[in-house]
Amino acid sequence: MNAFFKHARQKCLQWIVHHPKKFFTYSMIFLSVSFAGSLILGIFFPKETIFTIKPPVLYSKSQMAQNPTVNNEKEMKKIVEELGTLKVKRDRKQLQKRDSLRIEYLFNQYQQLKNDQ
Repeated sequence: MNAFFKHARQKCLQWIVHHPKKFFTYSMIFLSVSFAGSLILGIFFPKETIFTIKPPVLYSKSQMAQNPTVNNEKEMKKIVEELGTLKVKRDRKQLQKRDSLRIEYLFNQYQQLKNDQ
């Protein structure tokens, strides 16, 4: 089987060497058809996936990209302040079940904002 492929490859290479214009023509036809096909697929049948990678803020020149970071910092500051008030409540041993749930929620929000940066 391996010898068959080796022989077929040699024959193909010999044909290419003896008919370079035909090989070039067939190659260009194949490349043109595949390019047109990929254009048609891209235009009429676009992929549903969305490009979700955000560029780092350092390399972005627009203010739009920098504003979410500032907003995240403000939100994180509010969360820390509210957690501070709940800590004081804990020190006075006045925590209730809803306070514990609020602490857990705030902590999760803080982690999410921290990971978004």
